[in-house]
Amino acid sequence: MRRLPVYLLLDTSGSMKGEPIQAVNVGIQALVSSLRQDPNALESVYISIITFDREVKEILPLTELSMLQVPHIDTPDSGPTHLGEALAFLNKRFNTDIIKSTPSQKGDWAPLLFIMTDGKPSDLMVFREEVPKIKAKSFGNIVACGAGPKAKAEFLQEITDNVAMLENTDSSTFQQYFKWVSSTVQQGSRSAGVTSNEMELPPPPSEVNIVI
Repeated sequence: MRRLPVYLLLDTSGSMKGEPIQAVNVGIQALVSSLRQDPNALESVYISIITFDREVKEILPLTELSMLQVPHIDTPDSGPTHLGEALAFLNKRFNTDIIKSTPSQKGDWAPLLFIMTDGKPSDLMVFREEVPKIKAKSFGNIVACGAGPKAKAEFLQEITDNVAMLENTDSSTFQQYFKWVSSTVQQGSRSAGVTSNEMELPPPPSEVNIVI
């Protein structure tokens, strides 16, 4: 069975401490249980979770949806937002994780990438180096989400045209956002096989503002 890899890159810098990170944990639980109810997703979706603050951690390597144990995500008390380092890490993982098609076997479907941050990259030089490499990879779609009033859409727009902004970082907003991520992944698992960047996004809920 061909896989649909889904990468979640999540900001765990100090400003996400408290309600925001609790809301993210609840949102991811909801995302996984919603996907498990979809037979297409259950057969094809593999999820990886990478967090970034001053360190980058792969807290869930690419794992089959049915086998996945949702990890608990925590944040340090304070610290920078190393989004550039996270993209560098993902670039390496992409090269080792993704199964390419060969004459004798079909490889993975084009992976989906969801990035969430409540600020802006602290490591701007690395960020600017890594963005073109990420864009050159064959992602089926990249969706970047800025959460809360301090998130800067302009940096996310350097990575992708699909930028969503959340005004609040409370649990109901995050729940709606992850529900939308779930619909996007389900759509991806149904239309697996579209070429890079052709996958349409489902209509977002009112809490999610798409930046045009």
